[in-house]
Amino acid sequence: MSGARGADPTGAPDVDYRATSARPAWSALPVELRRSLDESISVALGTEIATVGASVRSGFTGGFAAPAHLKDGRTVFIKAAPETLHSYGAYQREAEIVPQLPPAVRVPHILTTTEAAAGDVRWFAVVAEGIAARMPGMPWTAADFDLVTENCLTMATALSPSPLDGLKPFMDDFSEHGPSRIPEEIQTGSRPLPDGFQPWLPKHLQEIQDLVDLTPEALAGTAAIHGDLRPDNLLIDDACQCWTVDWNWLTLGAPWIDWVGLLPLAQHHGIDTITAITTNPLTVDVPADHPDSLIAALVAYVLEFVDAPPPPGCTPEIQRHRRLIGWCCLDWLALRRGW
Repeated sequence: MSGARGADPTGAPDVDYRATSARPAWSALPVELRRSLDESISVALGTEIATVGASVRSGFTGGFAAPAHLKDGRTVFIKAAPETLHSYGAYQREAEIVPQLPPAVRVPHILTTTEAAAGDVRWFAVVAEGIAARMPGMPWTAADFDLVTENCLTMATALSPSPLDGLKPFMDDFSEHGPSRIPEEIQTGSRPLPDGFQPWLPKHLQEIQDLVDLTPEALAGTAAIHGDLRPDNLLIDDACQCWTVDWNWLTLGAPWIDWVGLLPLAQHHGIDTITAITTNPLTVDVPADHPDSLIAALVAYVLEFVDAPPPPGCTPEIQRHRRLIGWCCLDWLALRRGW
């Protein structure tokens, strides 16, 4: 665990990333969509759906996501959502991006997509190859951390510079109005300090704001960035190969962003990321304040939204996720900066 001084005895919440969503069952999907999926799979793969498994419980949205077993013995993974959910656009974006990724990026291939109208509501579904794998980070182990680190290095090399055109800068997507002013607003009293974080936080709000102000310089780059790398967007198969899923947030930025974003939670689970960041080729030559600025920006984001209600279609677990990440990011900065 992090050794930051004066930690609140309530600590960070536990979040089981294998059980954070509430997704519909296959039987709850509109018959029009299920029929369209049957037809699409038949045309694309020359076989039919035999059975569909239980919906996975990872992620935070209410989109359908489950393995389907085909009559020829293969397994695929189906995701589907109505246009009323954020997942609708996310699944479309992923289906657009994944075929453009270079072969070095280990990602389940998109096999087919389909759309259907159920009454006045349109649905979109994407079918990807099924991967027999588990989620790392529950908790993080040294072996899994090394596998994921190697995967992040491979992705960064393959995606720098970006092989995809038309991507927005990471900071534009992260904050459309420029660097956050939330730490400053809390410090000046124009915004309340959320409850439940480390008691030493108020003493370091100015330093956090200074780091956030550095983000336009620190996070700039020409690499394609996954932008939402969490344990539930990673898979490790039986051959100890790491796969990355959910590519709908792809942006441009510094090639180390995805990996550094994983470090606070890994540190919370006992991994020595403070040493790792000084030896990893992704960060060894990066100014020390630059990774800290990313983590400070995550802190600012959490301080702004930690008490906000879940977005439409998301479960309350996203609030626990925000609080956990905020806590871990603060502890990580405390270790890095000697607070």
